[in-house]
Amino acid sequence: MRKLFLFTILAFNIFNAISQQDPMFTHYMFNTVAINPAYAGSRDALTITGLHRSQWVSFDGAPTTQTITAHTPIFNQNVGLGISFLNDKIGPSNTSSLYIDFSYKIKINERAKLAFGLKSGFNIRRTDISSLNILEGNDPVFSESLEKDFMPNFGFGLYYFTDKYYIGASIPKLLENTFNTGTETDVAIEKKHYFLIGGAVFKLSEIFMLRPATFIKITEAAPIEADISALLYVKEKFWVGAMYRTGDALGALAGINITDYLTVGYSFDWSMTNTTFKYNAGSHEIIIRYDLVLAGNKKIRSPRYF
Repeated sequence: MRKLFLFTILAFNIFNAISQQDPMFTHYMFNTVAINPAYAGSRDALTITGLHRSQWVSFDGAPTTQTITAHTPIFNQNVGLGISFLNDKIGPSNTSSLYIDFSYKIKINERAKLAFGLKSGFNIRRTDISSLNILEGNDPVFSESLEKDFMPNFGFGLYYFTDKYYIGASIPKLLENTFNTGTETDVAIEKKHYFLIGGAVFKLSEIFMLRPATFIKITEAAPIEADISALLYVKEKFWVGAMYRTGDALGALAGINITDYLTVGYSFDWSMTNTTFKYNAGSHEIIIRYDLVLAGNKKIRSPRYF
């Protein structure tokens, strides 16, 4: 019944397009290429990032998400190339995505660059409502219902950055594909998401650095959602911080730069909505990022906050 209850929530919130459809990330500021293709290659290294998110822990069928991204500058360092893989499971529905990211940077002045990005790939969505635990096991509506959808898509992004701050905008999926919900009568639409990002770094003293960031998500017929975060760096080695997601959650983050090239972070979110707060024990997220310095690139910035 708990899975059936979750499926009912998802059917109302996702299939009718009144909420965000794409997965959320508390570590969005460490995994930017997953939401904006123009970011590809901006770290002057081959950057490999892995992320796992367990949302609404202790709730059967709750969302779990994994992403692996890799991106690097190529040719004359003005071109970036990346690849993004995502696996997202929510109750009876599982979505796998594979996208290629391409970016081109132009120099605005000695400190600033503007990057243009393109993203192209596909989603494979599987919905199996026969996996739900129901009261009447012989209900034909919930038996042998496995739907598969192949949904190609493409998107674009802009990313303006300096050593001290950045801003960006992207639409990762321009096509509004239709997909099955696992029932014979319901068909849903993959809505466009508009993403805005921004962040900066401020030197407070010889020991402390402050890194605020925000991630704004806009979807048709859904409330605008914003993640607002602030990280406090200690000796450019450790950080702790807090996150507020409008109308949804509060979070805490912590992490360490193990070396100049290896970063590990963890976050925990507390739900604030009445719909989910009573039925879960929060959300966990862990991220690992590694920068492989390319041969001949001796001007790599360290540390790199963005």
